[in-house]
Amino acid sequence: MLNLIQKSFQKLHHLVLSIPVKLFVLISFSLFSIVWSPAIVLAAPIIPHPDELVHAVQEIETLDAMRTGLASTLEGSTEVPTKQTMKEVCRPVGMKAMELSKENGWQVKQIANKYRNPDHAPNNLHDKIALAKFEQNSELIGFWDRETINQETGTRYYRRIDVEATCLVCHGLKDSRPQFVQDGYPQDLAYNFKVGDLRGMYAVFIPDDVKKVIQDSVNP
Repeated sequence: MLNLIQKSFQKLHHLVLSIPVKLFVLISFSLFSIVWSPAIVLAAPIIPHPDELVHAVQEIETLDAMRTGLASTLEGSTEVPTKQTMKEVCRPVGMKAMELSKENGWQVKQIANKYRNPDHAPNNLHDKIALAKFEQNSELIGFWDRETINQETGTRYYRRIDVEATCLVCHGLKDSRPQFVQDGYPQDLAYNFKVGDLRGMYAVFIPDDVKKVIQDSVNP
């Protein structure tokens, strides 16, 4: 049993080492301590699809690069952001997250304590604990956990989202928010940020029976 668990984590360790250094850092250090410490391995959870976790890490890095790239188009602009600006800069990230969910059988979400879209609010204890971890440790980029969501067990990967300078166009001081935001989001909480603040996180849930989830989505 011990060898089986070790092989599972060694496989993930090997896969992670094959991707860029930045992605290597994203997997929690505790994962690797599990690999090398037999005492901890005995209680370590088995990841049914370690390759899926690595795939999720890579896809989320690509998604975050998209977010950064789109936000950078606002740099130096003197025009006041409009609804169209949001459609061009923010909406593609959400659409891509939905696409990743559908294609891979995952559940990909953006979650934040200070949210603008109520759909991004933390809705369970796991969400709140993950956000608290990122708040408490600014060096923590990402980590994974074993969780059960809607009676389905799987692996969940969390990746932080930090505030960049271009984000402040819409997420800066409360009274400086674009008028369409003030009018369209009366319950808005996503303001008064500074560069480097935690904006929120991506959360990717990978069901253990991920192949069945994909099949069910193809043949509902």
